Amino acid sequence: MILLLTLLAVALTLFVTEWLPVDVVTLLMLTALIVGDILTPVQAFAGFASEIIIILCSVFIISGAVVKTGVMGRLAERLRRFPVSSQPGVIGSVMSFTAAVSAFFSNTSATAILMPAAMAYTRDARPGPARLLMPLAYASILGGSCTLIGTSTNMAASGLAQRMGMEGYGLFEFTAVGFAVALAGIAWMSLFGYRMLPKWEESSLAEEYRVQTYLSELVVPERSPLIGVSLTDLGLDQREIEPLAVIREGRRLPPHPMRKLRIGDELIVMTTRKGLMGVKEKGDLHIAAEQGEVSRHLLLAEAVITPQSRLAGSSLRELSFRSRFGVSVLAIYRGGRPYPARIANMVLHPGDVLLLQGDKEQLAQLEGNPDLWGLSPTTAAGAGPRNGAFVLALLAAALGVGGTGLLPLSVALLLAALGAVLLRCITMEEAYSFIEWRLIVLIGGMTALGLAMETTGTAAFLAAHMVAWAAPMGTTAVLGTLVLITLILTQPMSNAAAALVVLPVAVATGQSLGLDPRSLSILVTLAASLSFLTPLEPACLLVYGPGRYRFRDFVRVGMPLTLISAAMLIWLVPIFWPV
Repeated sequence: MILLLTLLAVALTLFVTEWLPVDVVTLLMLTALIVGDILTPVQAFAGFASEIIIILCSVFIISGAVVKTGVMGRLAERLRRFPVSSQPGVIGSVMSFTAAVSAFFSNTSATAILMPAAMAYTRDARPGPARLLMPLAYASILGGSCTLIGTSTNMAASGLAQRMGMEGYGLFEFTAVGFAVALAGIAWMSLFGYRMLPKWEESSLAEEYRVQTYLSELVVPERSPLIGVSLTDLGLDQREIEPLAVIREGRRLPPHPMRKLRIGDELIVMTTRKGLMGVKEKGDLHIAAEQGEVSRHLLLAEAVITPQSRLAGSSLRELSFRSRFGVSVLAIYRGGRPYPARIANMVLHPGDVLLLQGDKEQLAQLEGNPDLWGLSPTTAAGAGPRNGAFVLALLAAALGVGGTGLLPLSVALLLAALGAVLLRCITMEEAYSFIEWRLIVLIGGMTALGLAMETTGTAAFLAAHMVAWAAPMGTTAVLGTLVLITLILTQPMSNAAAALVVLPVAVATGQSLGLDPRSLSILVTLAASLSFLTPLEPACLLVYGPGRYRFRDFVRVGMPLTLISAAMLIWLVPIFWPV
């Protein structure tokens, strides 16, 4: 028990400090459980072979297919077209729509998909993005608690409950309680909570950064001394000119350093006013277009690094960002501060907002990208409405078959994911890219920790101390204590990990007090899903930068919403699952 508690304390410290990625911490802890003879290899790795992992991967693939085929883009457009009314009406309608979508897709996906439409909606309704993006993230969390597949926390806890000998959670088992809590949360935010939100005026990143560079087109004229000279030998950097692309005979070519110029080549460049004046003075290049910050070919846009992005932890230079995405980064916004210069070596973090430049087609390709989400509504070249209808039909069939018990839910969802591939809605490569592998590793590893807490008696030990303190005050105090411990742990670690740590303690508490262990495990699961206190939850992290929020904004707005949700759980769970 001492060794296990020490490992848990070290893991919590690493989760808080972020010295190592969460998946690396999880795997190190898993290895330590085996080396310390706490679990056998079979026990430790069993979490990766569970039915829940198949369900999670299938849900990620189906969600990605729905986005890729443009279905979610059309849903977001519906949100944008909601009739504009009072500010409470705007917040209430957006939150209701988001919660409904989030019940069947992950919180992170629902938030990322609907953010562009919500930001466009704020421009029409004038509440400002700060008044709408936080409610949007909160609504995705509230909606995710309504079904088993709405959030990874519910699925992870269901898997551990099964491994501990209890019945797994049903697909719609949480719907009644989740709907009631979501309704109360939406009502609170629409009527009272929105008044606590900041009132920043909307401004583009370009305005905030006071971008002084120009996107322009330079043409190589006849008899230019630069004909036949490679880009690397032009000395453009000394002239404050950065080549972004070469247009040759109607084809757009990347600015390879060894590419030699020809007569009539058009250079798409980013330059300063001084650079443009130097071009006019030298005359070796002609200015074909000079339209401020936007040229005929290039536009400015914003995008956010997603919480599970594979770009996080690497710099723009290491990623060869421009070659990878076909767009350039002008500036980065992080934690309320702009970084308009010297950003090539900055290590990207989840929640960073990037100011991008590129043409319309390249920017549209960011829609549905699992690593980098565009914040402006775009029309991506998806697989078309027909394929989108196929994916939705597959999802509906899987939920119907799995919900009625005709097939196990894991098999039904796996068949739906395979159907999306077989119908050529997505490729297998895309299917693998949609899976959030870090989350899979986290849940598989933390499931082993939960099992270790049960088998070593650590859960019973912690439960005995909790019971000694809370039991004399009655069952309600025990329920409240479990909820409080869960909410505290959701701050330094992910919601799913917190649920997997507390669930064995809840089961042991139920056994020692003669309460139903499954009812207590459901209470812990829902409590872990409904934490709004900090921007560390992935859905909140997505809106942190675009909404220009401060950490204290989440504490101020999220505290009453968390208390309301906790109180409703303590009241409703014993009614639906008698303890």
